[in-house]
Amino acid sequence: MFLFKCFLLVGLLGNVAALYAQQDNEARAQRIYEWLVANEADSIHAALNDELKAQLSPAMFRDMLPQVERQFGKLQSAGDWHMGEAGGYRLHYRDLQFERYTLRLLLSFDEDGRLNTIRLMPAPAPAAATPLAYDSTKVEERALTVEVDGFRLPATLTLPKGAAGKVPCVVLVHGSGPNDRDETVGPNKPFRDLAWGLAAWGIATLRYDKRTRVYGADCVPQDRVLDYDTEVVDDAVAALVLAGSCPEVASDSVYALGHSLGGTLVPRIAGRMPSLGGVIILAGLARPLEDAYMEQIAYLASLAGNSSDENVRKQLAEVRMQAENVKLLDTDSFDSDIPLPLNLPETYWRLANAYNPVEMAARLSVPILVLQGERDYQVTMEDFALWRAGLLHHRNASFKSYPKLNHLLQEGTGKSTPLEYEQASPVPTYVMDDIAQFIRCGQL
Repeated sequence: MFLFKCFLLVGLLGNVAALYAQQDNEARAQRIYEWLVANEADSIHAALNDELKAQLSPAMFRDMLPQVERQFGKLQSAGDWHMGEAGGYRLHYRDLQFERYTLRLLLSFDEDGRLNTIRLMPAPAPAAATPLAYDSTKVEERALTVEVDGFRLPATLTLPKGAAGKVPCVVLVHGSGPNDRDETVGPNKPFRDLAWGLAAWGIATLRYDKRTRVYGADCVPQDRVLDYDTEVVDDAVAALVLAGSCPEVASDSVYALGHSLGGTLVPRIAGRMPSLGGVIILAGLARPLEDAYMEQIAYLASLAGNSSDENVRKQLAEVRMQAENVKLLDTDSFDSDIPLPLNLPETYWRLANAYNPVEMAARLSVPILVLQGERDYQVTMEDFALWRAGLLHHRNASFKSYPKLNHLLQEGTGKSTPLEYEQASPVPTYVMDDIAQFIRCGQL
């Protein structure tokens, strides 16, 4: 059965190559689609490189669309072309609406314009969560600045309007990368969603632009090195102090919420802020960073359907070698000639190796809430299980996982892919409801 089977296709020859050289990739994608609809198997086969052409015959592509239509009904319409990225590949995709189902046609091209991926897969379901809107009658925001080590980070304090007395406040700590205060990814702004959603519960939030976004390569203070502290922890501590000093905020009810890398580092942050009201770990990595990095690369290669490609196998082997080598840092077995993962310096990996987030969280006395999307491929249910096991005897630890959510807190079904991040899908209100209950009651 053709359905859902992934083919990695690369190449064009002769006149086909000349034609492709004159078109941009979206036009090339449209031509492949037209060949698919017209059942021009030979034309599709002509788009293979020599290696795959030797492996696949034109018959592989003959009657592709009729086979799908027999299962899902006639093709009724095709959506607009969109573009995204996965595993280093730039992907072009459009959704094909059949009578009984919607499939996504996924294509990708080499730098020289040759096709390297063609795949039919289930189209993600439209976002079910209702987009949040700013309601000036219930919410007010004002600009602040987080200051630390001579750096000034633009920030936003979001307050529930008309609150009786001082309110709890949650400081939002970003994941890896140069994130803005909304943690913007594509059209999605999960930190803004959390801020507006929590305001409806009478809870303030403080969010700020990450130091690496504002200052780039100049983000490390003199006489310091790039590591978890200079990237994340120092600024988060300063933001927590600032939040507690705001006149509208109850200084004994300030919480740290970390997402992704921020979630991993929340226990370290809380270790420097023992007066916190509690911590919220949202999709926080519990395993070594290099292990998660290696797993993500392999997962993305499997999505593209090219795990068996020789170049991809070499890339995966290289990533595995880098991950294994970083574990040997500061030992005689460490090989300084092997590049470190993600091109991060030894100083970064040295602290990453020494830091155990679960053990540090277990030493905290404040309430802890661990939340996890079950469709998350970046931080997985394996991490969630490690948090649960490590905090088994913690008096005030609560846990909850969400079957539909991915790493960006977007609802969906089936395997999560990076393409979901390009689709507008707000954080569901039930996430804010759970966070609010934790803040109000100290547990779920």
